[in-house]
Amino acid sequence: MSKYASWTHGKLPLPELLELKRRGQKLAMVTAYDFPSGRIADDAGVELVLVGDSAAMVVLGHDSTVPATMEELLMLTGAVVRGAKRPIVIADMPFGSFQVSDETAVANAVRFVKEAGADAVKLEGAGPMLSRVQAIVGAGVPVMGHVGLTPQSATMLGGFKAQGRTAAKAERLYEDALALEAAGCFAIVLEAVPAAIAARVTEALKVPTIGIGAGAGCDGQVLVWHDLLGLYEGKAPRFVKRYADLAVAGKRALEAYVDDVRKGRFPEEQHTYAIPEEELAEFEAWLGSRV
Repeated sequence: MSKYASWTHGKLPLPELLELKRRGQKLAMVTAYDFPSGRIADDAGVELVLVGDSAAMVVLGHDSTVPATMEELLMLTGAVVRGAKRPIVIADMPFGSFQVSDETAVANAVRFVKEAGADAVKLEGAGPMLSRVQAIVGAGVPVMGHVGLTPQSATMLGGFKAQGRTAAKAERLYEDALALEAAGCFAIVLEAVPAAIAARVTEALKVPTIGIGAGAGCDGQVLVWHDLLGLYEGKAPRFVKRYADLAVAGKRALEAYVDDVRKGRFPEEQHTYAIPEEELAEFEAWLGSRV
């Protein structure tokens, strides 16, 4: 079995995502925030890497994604790009970087490509954001859409909870997804959407859908790095599957390290560097001459 879903070599071409959807090939996307996570994601065979504004929470310790800044996301995106050579690297546009105007949105999207090396950007919402998508795509920067639970506007949505759970709201979500595709999005994230609704949206769209808490009917799935690896403290959302418990493993390793240091078991001889005897003798003589 091939490590990658794609049959091409090198950087995954964006248009190939449409063909992968047509073939029924599921897509794997994961967030990453630095060089090592980008490299590991690449080695694992994922197609898409999102440098998420979730970094504000899982990396920088904020209570929401809102405080993430352009400068922070540019730095993190550049690091991920240096690690992830094959996947499509998508930079999450932080709150305030695209809502003000089409011109501001384009300028910031271009920065992600020129300064950080991103392949594409992602922005949340539809409605007033459709002109942003059109403007950014028109400037030559690919855009991934995002509907359902949009964390940057969670307060307006009534908190971090599922969206589209009434017929009227499901209809709006369906129309928003179609509008984002028409505006030029190459893929759309569906977050915290009932599985039945996400499946219908996926069927209606030509571009791939990437689900997070939106069921198996989506064309692909995304999880946050810290959630799937068990690095983030607290209760995980119901849609998270933890594939490791690295927080516990890391804590145990650090406890063992602390214990070794305090008891003089680390470092051992194999962890140190030697000096030739004659050089040491010369150094000792020099020390003696200083007394």
